[in-house]
Amino acid sequence: MNVNGKSHLPEILVKYESDLLADWVKHQLAAVTFRGDLIKDAEIREQSRRFINLVRGALQHDNQTDINTSNWIEVREFLSDVSQSRARQGFSPAETATFVFSIKQPLFLRLRQELADRPEVLANEMWTTTILLDKLGLLTTEMYQKSREEVIARQQQELLELSTPVVELWEGILALPLIGTLDSARTQVVMESLLEKIVETGSGIAIIDITGVPTVDTLVAQHLLKTVAAARLMGADCIISGIRPQIAQTIVHLGVNLSEVITKATLADAFAIALRRGGLTVTARADS
Repeated sequence: MNVNGKSHLPEILVKYESDLLADWVKHQLAAVTFRGDLIKDAEIREQSRRFINLVRGALQHDNQTDINTSNWIEVREFLSDVSQSRARQGFSPAETATFVFSIKQPLFLRLRQELADRPEVLANEMWTTTILLDKLGLLTTEMYQKSREEVIARQQQELLELSTPVVELWEGILALPLIGTLDSARTQVVMESLLEKIVETGSGIAIIDITGVPTVDTLVAQHLLKTVAAARLMGADCIISGIRPQIAQTIVHLGVNLSEVITKATLADAFAIALRRGGLTVTARADS
């Protein structure tokens, strides 16, 4: 820090901008964490130049190491964009944070060049700079993690939608094969998919097949009943198939009332009932 309490960093960033930028970019391109397959040299250079300019502007104000103040809004937003972009590109958290941490060596070199004759000031500046860059580097990690969590949540939602296909087996007959655990979030997707298909096709019968559901507890049974009730409100009756012996025993043990719902052991049995209720029959063709 200089005599008026301001850091020397803004002056150094201006005085050595070209050399600092070139040296920093060189360090990034030579780092073991550099991913040339994911990002181009020109993008690295532009991001580095932008970062230096934004940091220099933020350092013109007080609270120079408090990156949560309004002075650092643009820097935070920029690092958020960089982190999100690199998360989408396939960088790891360490590779992303290296963008900030890799500027330390070239920046410390310029600090020593400028303040070598004032060791106490140099020590203070290096400590302040270390604190600042560590905070900014950790910020990129936090932003990266947040971005990855958003991507994962979106992918999970997409997988839920893909794992609940509603198939039209016959005119007026739908089938919804369920595989995996049926929780509250998935129940919502299941109901939405089924109700949309009922409206789209005007079907009057929906078969919910739980052959692929590993276990049925009270919560799962309640989710099934909610789905059946929602379908009925849309004018479609439901048949639940895939009731295995152990599931039947569990339902009885739990005291779940499925008396108002038609249940069958297999999807084929349920489909046969659905055909009969539609006034259709399936017969074996006699060989000629």
